[in-house]
Amino acid sequence: MRAAAIFGPGSSIKNLKLFQKHSEVTWLIDLPANSNQVDAIVIFGGDGTVHHHLAQLVRLQLPVLVVPCGSGNDFARALKLGSVRDSLAAWRKFSAGGSNVRAIDLGVVMPFITDRHGAGEVPAPREHYFGCVGGVGLDAEIARRANRLPRWLRAHGGYSLSFLPALLKFAPRAMKISVPHDENLEAFAAQGAKPILVTAFANAPAYGGGMKIAPRAQLDDGALDVCIIHNMNKFKLCCLFPTVYFGRHLSIPQVEYFRTERLRLETDRPLEVYADGEYVCRTPIEVSVARGALRVIRP
Repeated sequence: MRAAAIFGPGSSIKNLKLFQKHSEVTWLIDLPANSNQVDAIVIFGGDGTVHHHLAQLVRLQLPVLVVPCGSGNDFARALKLGSVRDSLAAWRKFSAGGSNVRAIDLGVVMPFITDRHGAGEVPAPREHYFGCVGGVGLDAEIARRANRLPRWLRAHGGYSLSFLPALLKFAPRAMKISVPHDENLEAFAAQGAKPILVTAFANAPAYGGGMKIAPRAQLDDGALDVCIIHNMNKFKLCCLFPTVYFGRHLSIPQVEYFRTERLRLETDRPLEVYADGEYVCRTPIEVSVARGALRVIRP
């Protein structure tokens, strides 16, 4: 069998040695040019490393194994790969001819340009795939700050450490969120713009190193779970923050939660959009689901 290995920050060829033992595999380093060169791809890294390669992985349509070696490993955990040992067991099963490959969904963020002169909306040319969660608002500001921290600090509570500094300088923004009309999925029913702290759209339950912002999300259900945190005072938000790690925030009145296949998000001025902890674009955006877009090796 032939396999390609991709190494994210903090990982190296040393991480590959465990996977080379007791295995008749020829290894290629880095992404192959086409799907005929290898039979599978193994990514050593976290959410950011996976996110960086998603577009190529979708194009290649090869089975992908994630080995959690990053500062954030929420995507690997959603695949039930909580440790290197879990990934090694899944790899050995696969390389021995096992059928532990499944197709999962990915989220897609597409910026669009609104022509205010009535000519309609012109989609931007580039789609941005994400595996876990994307967001606009306070969580995007937290991600931006966390990315500035040293890698070792990001891996040990960087998101939590960035919460309070981000909160102190953050003000809720007016956001207009539109979802498909019940009778016509191509037409969007818009809500009025409201001051919102966080709008998170999720393909997987967690982000930020274990924050279960969308505890009901599944990787293969063909839908996004959307969590909106409406404006509240900062003291109450500080009390809310720890509950997100356990997915217990959904009962709070200022939290709105629903599922949809598509949504549009517009703001009074362009805001940064982050997905899988990485900057992707600015609002306005359309978000959708790419069903079965990625083939993954699971336990």
